[in-house]
Amino acid sequence: MEGDIEPTEVKAKIDRGDRFVLIDVREPHEYQICNIPQAKLIPLGDLPKRVNELNSANEIIAHCKSWMRSAKAVDFLKQAGFKKVRNIKGGILAWSDRVGPSVPNI
Repeated sequence: MEGDIEPTEVKAKIDRGDRFVLIDVREPHEYQICNIPQAKLIPLGDLPKRVNELNSANEIIAHCKSWMRSAKAVDFLKQAGFKKVRNIKGGILAWSDRVGPSVPNI
């Protein structure tokens, strides 16, 4: 459960119907340009006041554009007591390259 997860692994989890929460920590204008439909938008700056929307019993996978903001989100969630938290390696840029070419590469 530790560390990053490859975009292809997340896609496989979605396809299998695995239970997890995918959060997008980018800003709303970025989300409007491109997004992973299964992702819940919680901008990084809003995460501290919206953390109650997440259940620490769930596996949570975070992503942003590349990796940096979601890494901060993962650190924050771990400090808040969440145990099952991972980060999509390379963010939505990697998702676009490896999983969904129809997702614009912004």
